[in-house]
Amino acid sequence: MTDRAQLLEWINAEQDAMLAFFQDFVRAKSPNPPGDTTNAVAHITTFLEHQGAPFRLVAPEPAMPNVVGTFEGHRPGRHLVLNGHVDVFPVSENPADDGWTTDPWAAELRDGKIYGRGAADMKCGTSASIWTYVLLHRLKDRLKGTLTLTCVSDEETFGPWGARWLMEHEPEVRGDCCLNGEPSSPYSIRYGEKGPLWLKFTIRTSGAHGAYTHATKSATRIASRMIHDLESLEDMHFDLPHNLQKAQSDAMAACDKAMGIGAGETVSRVTLNIGTIQGGLKTNMIPGECAFEADIRLPVGVTREHILPIVNDITATYPEAVMEEVNYSAPSYCDPYGEMVEIIQNNVESLRGFRPTPVVSLGGTDTRLWRYENIPAYVYGPAPTGMGSSDENVPVDDFFHTVRTHVLSAYDYLMASG
Repeated sequence: MTDRAQLLEWINAEQDAMLAFFQDFVRAKSPNPPGDTTNAVAHITTFLEHQGAPFRLVAPEPAMPNVVGTFEGHRPGRHLVLNGHVDVFPVSENPADDGWTTDPWAAELRDGKIYGRGAADMKCGTSASIWTYVLLHRLKDRLKGTLTLTCVSDEETFGPWGARWLMEHEPEVRGDCCLNGEPSSPYSIRYGEKGPLWLKFTIRTSGAHGAYTHATKSATRIASRMIHDLESLEDMHFDLPHNLQKAQSDAMAACDKAMGIGAGETVSRVTLNIGTIQGGLKTNMIPGECAFEADIRLPVGVTREHILPIVNDITATYPEAVMEEVNYSAPSYCDPYGEMVEIIQNNVESLRGFRPTPVVSLGGTDTRLWRYENIPAYVYGPAPTGMGSSDENVPVDDFFHTVRTHVLSAYDYLMASG
């Protein structure tokens, strides 16, 4: 029996254990905020101990431990890093009011799907990484190269205690390539992503009685005009880097299929979302303060240096307003036709009969951190159904497909080295 056949046989034989691991992983609550992932990490480490797979905990923030494991094959070769996160979006106190039809922490199996917060984003993909690490560890005496597992606990808040910390302090997590299972849809492989620029605007006036509109400007009305002016950012046009023009043109239909109609056009545009707005105390009072936060997403080829001068000019026309930068991650990309892309495409074609298309993601992932270091990093995972919303779910078939694809692709990448 070939190694590839052995790996597929193990997956088929251990499906019940894999599904149970995935469901219990979802049940191990890890919303961020607040960010305590200790129960979910304990679920991972207990499993790794039982499987005899090496690992260690790296916890610069004790409530957000990271799992790092590495082993070397029998022969030298390249170094592949598997990356996934443990933390998930939070859920309100009354999830039914937000549209949940299941308990978001129950990992209920219904109509062939696992429902729960974090099922898609990204405990399906992280489970695939963990099982890939364990199954390939069983073959380490016949494997080439080095395989590293990173399960990080602080992705939803941009990773100061998670992947960012590991990249800065733990050289073993860098490797030669990174494979991640964030939701992408089975039909696409993400080789790049837009960059978020988060800005907070605060407007202050003297405020007054609601009938005395002559006495002061309204902070909320100023905010509304500023938001209108900021919408002009979405009309800006930027040229794509030359080596991405064909890839993004070819990916238009795949983007729409993976992320919804219109996503293909959105990938190459600056977008503006006003995520929060707070102002006013009472209906008959003119607000003296209003604050709103803007999430500006920058396409590949655009940086904050392109955008901030325009934002500063808009802000300067409103002397009552101040702006502060809350967060920024530059857009990132690697080769859309790289070796790992072809490996994944070949395996998906053999498993399901189609070839996923390389695309740029609208949302951010930790893979950007590898790309910033010129290390190719690719994302292949389930569809983002309900991600950050209600009734988040992953079809069981897609879960097993993600596991198979990651296991075979990791094996192929390592065995092609050396």
